[in-house]
Amino acid sequence: MNTKPQRSLHWLGARTWAILRKAGIASFHAGFMTFGGLRYARRHWGLDWVEIVYLDLPLPRLAPEFRGYRLLQISDIHMDGWMTQARLAAIVDLVNRQQPDLVAITGDFVTYAPQRFVADLRVALARLTPADGVAVVLGNHDHRERPELLRHMFHELGLLDLNNAVHTLRRGRACLHLAGVDDVRAGAARLDDVLAQLPPTGCAILLAHEPDFADTAAVSGRFDLQLSGHSHGGQIVLPYIGAPILPRMGRKYPAGRYTVRNMTLYTNRGLGVIPRVNCRPEISVFTLR
Repeated sequence: MNTKPQRSLHWLGARTWAILRKAGIASFHAGFMTFGGLRYARRHWGLDWVEIVYLDLPLPRLAPEFRGYRLLQISDIHMDGWMTQARLAAIVDLVNRQQPDLVAITGDFVTYAPQRFVADLRVALARLTPADGVAVVLGNHDHRERPELLRHMFHELGLLDLNNAVHTLRRGRACLHLAGVDDVRAGAARLDDVLAQLPPTGCAILLAHEPDFADTAAVSGRFDLQLSGHSHGGQIVLPYIGAPILPRMGRKYPAGRYTVRNMTLYTNRGLGVIPRVNCRPEISVFTLR
């Protein structure tokens, strides 16, 4: 388990990293994406390339009625010319085989132009079959152009739209609260509104696209778990160096499990966008304890 925040090339220091960037690491990254990376990704992509990560998560405020609850997370689908309806349908089949109680999707449904891809996205997501539904929040790419198209799709499919909202699951008198914030980088997150809607007691899980928002969410002391994506785990992870490039709000907690104050954070590596090197796309399956 990651217990400390990470930074891109954190061990080199800011000055050395600046020198390396000038020396051409960023150019290498761009060149790799343009030439060898696309070839590599198309040759090696397959369902065996998607890693299913299984984790037991102890949440102190979880009611006994929810022990063993199976929560599955996917993120950063990035529907575009590469993430086709057929590819996403195959991933949906993998998700359904895990028999989750609930699926959480933590943003970046599309890379660009949702009007071109939302129909294919709708067909694939309609096939998800979790018992308690599919909870969603938007990401920064979703806000670049016509996010209302995605919101309309959420409504049509009956997804749990948790953008600055709360939904409570019940088992008899026991409750498990699901909350979410709209995208932080887009300036759309309203954590105060979410906290006002959230009951004062009971286990609470927060969906937030950007993982570094955990520093803000954890201060409230109200969330047991935050689920995020955004960073793609670095996407290209170099030996001895790590991820040369990480996005803003995804640099401190880029991949895996962390403890932020008294809150657990999990950053999913996402599914879409090529190339990927030493950074497999991920489906996360959590058993709550």
